[in-house]
This record gives sequence, structure tokens and C-alpha cells, in this order.
Amino acid sequence: MSARRGAAPRDWERVSKSVAAAYFPHQLTPLRGGREPRLTLRTLDLGPVLIGYVGWGADVEIACDYPSAYEVNLPLTGHLASRGRHGTVTSVPGQATVFRADTPSLITHWDATCTVLGVKFDRDWLDREAERVLGAGTVRVAGALPDQLRLEHGPARDWRHLVSGLSSHMGDRALFSDQPIVREQLAGAVAAGFLLAGCPDSGCVPAPRPRAIMRVVDAVRADPARAWTAADMAAVAGTTVRRLQESFREWVGCTPTEHLVGVRLQRARADLEAHPESSVSEIAARWGFSSASRFAAAFRRRYGRPPSQAR
Repeated sequence: MSARRGAAPRDWERVSKSVAAAYFPHQLTPLRGGREPRLTLRTLDLGPVLIGYVGWGADVEIACDYPSAYEVNLPLTGHLASRGRHGTVTSVPGQATVFRADTPSLITHWDATCTVLGVKFDRDWLDREAERVLGAGTVRVAGALPDQLRLEHGPARDWRHLVSGLSSHMGDRALFSDQPIVREQLAGAVAAGFLLAGCPDSGCVPAPRPRAIMRVVDAVRADPARAWTAADMAAVAGTTVRRLQESFREWVGCTPTEHLVGVRLQRARADLEAHPESSVSEIAARWGFSSASRFAAAFRRRYGRPPSQAR
């Protein structure tokens, strides 16, 4: 995390830690000209589902890997811009941005006026709910989900109303605390509504092997600097290179190599901010990039600026 102008770094560190404790570890960067943070944070914990109301009160950029959980952000005011699989995704009220589990992602601009309802789903639990709700065996949730949901009509609108209704109880920490079956059913309703809105045709797709794919995801996250080959990753998954690539695209939404590069870029970006004394070449080599120029090109494609500006 790097604070540039406005509030003292310790203030940004404090609000970042508060949100990380409720949601995900992340890298928070106040944008130039940003004001002092004025954090708004309330949550409703339903076990495998967490609903939160979040506003930073300042213009920020956020990088996150979304470890072991999906996140859906519904802006109530302002706008939320991020990098999706197919380009920039900007969501405003009436839309929602979907972030996939275990996928390095970048919110390029969470504007100062933007407040969101965030819905966090435990990854393994949502995958199991997808089997139950959508049928046809295990469904490729990550591959089937869109980068953005429109919430004005049909099942997506109904799901938004459900989440909004539950969010009104955020102040009641004891809500059904002694009735776990009710909390479980509420979480199931939120998941079912989301899956039916986001994956209306997923019941027709063939079954993947998500546990094999997750072995690769976990192995890459544990040692991204390793000189991974496609054959190495296929061996971890216990399948062929071709089948791994097909399943990765369908379930994760990118190739294994693209996922590897994304993880490496995330780690390199953290080092650039934390270790300004290290050169770009040193950091590129540390995280498995074959050359500083290739690293710089990949960094610019993902983050929209050269590595030298990330310090």
C-alpha cells in the first residue's frame, strides 16, 4: 500500500486493515489528489455469505487476489471501475461487478462518492451450491459468471432486492445468532438468487474437475517464482496439458499461464511498493519473469502504467 497525498499513511493503513479484516487482504492505493479517508463499514455475517456496506470516502485503487472467495460489488452511489477479462468494467447503481475467487484483480478507480453493497461467497461452498441449484453435476461457476450483472430486471433485480433487504439488518449482530438453520437458509437464498441471475444457462454445460484445477491454483500461489511449464501444471492437476488448458479457461476464465503471470504481477507490484531500493530488473527476476522488458510490458497491460510509477 502506498499513500501519495492527503491523509497520513497510518490513517490509510488503519482503514485498509479494517476492510481486510472483514473482507480480503488487499493493496490499497489512494489516487492522486485523494482526500482523507472516511471509511464506512458495516457487515452482516451469514457464515458462508458476508454482506457488507463499504465506502472509502476517497478515490482509491485496490488490488486483490480474492483468496478462496467470490466477491460481488453493487454500487449504491458513484462508480466502480475495474479490469475484467475483456477490458474495463465500470459499474454504477443498477449494476454489479463480479470478482472471481483466487484471481488477481484490480479496481482501478473506486471513486470518493461510491458506496457499495458487497456480497462475499466462500468459494467451495458456492461451488457446492451451484451443483445443487443449477444441476448437471459440478458447474464451472467462475467460467460461467459474467464480469458484470445488470440488476434492473428479472432474477437479477429480485436478487438485488433480497440483498438490500438483508443489508437493513447489518446493525443487528445477534440476528438469528441462536438459530443457525435460519442463517443457513438465508445464505442459501442469497446464493441461489445470485447463481440463477448470473449463470442462467450453466445447467447445460458439461462437468469440470474443479478440485484438480484448485490444486494448480494453490501450487502457483504458493510458489509463483518457480519456472512453471504447462506440463508441470498439468502434472499437479493429474491431467493432460490440453485438458488443463480447456478446464482452466472454462472454470477460471483464463489459461494457466495467464493466471501464473497475474499472480507474479501481483507479487511484483507489492515488492515495488514495499522495496523501492530494489531495481525493476531485480524484482522482475525475483518473481520469475525472463526479462525486465517483458515484465514491464505485462505490468503496463494489467495496471495501465509502467512499473517505475508503482513505487
